[in-house]
Amino acid sequence: MLHRLVILLLLATPALAGPAVKDVARLAHQGESVLQGVGLVVGLPGTGDSAKELVVARPLAQVLRNNGIPIEDFSELRSARSVALVMVTCTTPAAGVRVNDRYDVTVSVINSAQSLAGGELYLAPLTGPFPGQPVFAIASGRIEIDDPRSPTRAKVRAGAQIVRPFPTEIVGDTVDLILRPAFAGWQSSAHIASRIRDEYLLAPAGMDDSLERIAEAIDDRTIRLFVPDAYRDNVTGFIADVMNTEFDAAQLKLPARVVVNRGSGAIVVTQEVEISLVAIAHKNLIIRRVTPQPVPSAQNPAVSTESIVGLGTQGRPSERARLDDLLDAFKQLSVPVDDQIQILQMLHRSGRLHAELIVD
Repeated sequence: MLHRLVILLLLATPALAGPAVKDVARLAHQGESVLQGVGLVVGLPGTGDSAKELVVARPLAQVLRNNGIPIEDFSELRSARSVALVMVTCTTPAAGVRVNDRYDVTVSVINSAQSLAGGELYLAPLTGPFPGQPVFAIASGRIEIDDPRSPTRAKVRAGAQIVRPFPTEIVGDTVDLILRPAFAGWQSSAHIASRIRDEYLLAPAGMDDSLERIAEAIDDRTIRLFVPDAYRDNVTGFIADVMNTEFDAAQLKLPARVVVNRGSGAIVVTQEVEISLVAIAHKNLIIRRVTPQPVPSAQNPAVSTESIVGLGTQGRPSERARLDDLLDAFKQLSVPVDDQIQILQMLHRSGRLHAELIVD
């Protein structure tokens, strides 16, 4: 008995809904921010920096002083090898942050420590990237090594706690949307602006000059939104509706691309992307390209599975399956986004994915 998730990838009509504006654009005044600081990883099993080096001894001595243990001479720390001096960075989301939000941090060795495995990040203040900026977060927590081959770089999951907010507010009666670079193009901005207008005016733009302006393509990446009178007291609701407006990715007239945003988990396919004959085993997932679906028999019984999705039974063996079918199967089987990305990368590297793959 085979207890794995199985997708039979067959030729079928795609059932996925179109992408939404939020998958391809952001508000102009929003953008990711990077917080940074220097800290100490403590509790290392002899793999840390040598406290003989002043660059390590000074911050360690300061931490001890702050906790009521005065250090008269740095020589008292000479034998310490359980501490590492590290650079701490944290990328915050484009929508801004609020007090007590938590985000992952990346920790990298600055000096000569051999490994951060087994350590814990001591309280490290994080400021903005420019000199003189205030402390926005405090980072701390257990170290997790992502790659055993690079033990001098690690993560602290949800390690940064925001102590000072930097919200992004909408000011004025117009708001600009900025298309992500992978979707830039005059046709892209024009089509998305048209879809937003149609959604709110319930008629193609330009049919009635008395209608309010809602969206206008400014250039190949910018779409200007005009807040309607009815939404002046609820701009947030207007923006939320705009960002959820669906459109036809094929109308962007872009080359065949699969664009993945790790942060949001969005996967956007710009054209009818095809997959050649392929079989992939990944963790507890098996992907087989089968056309048509085999009929069980005494000599070839059906495989017992935990979950199976059939995407159609018709088609010639020479034909290719469509990526939309695979993405729809992912959705039905609740395959995690990280696994979806890894599978798409394997398909691309093997030459079976007939499109450019872009992973943000």
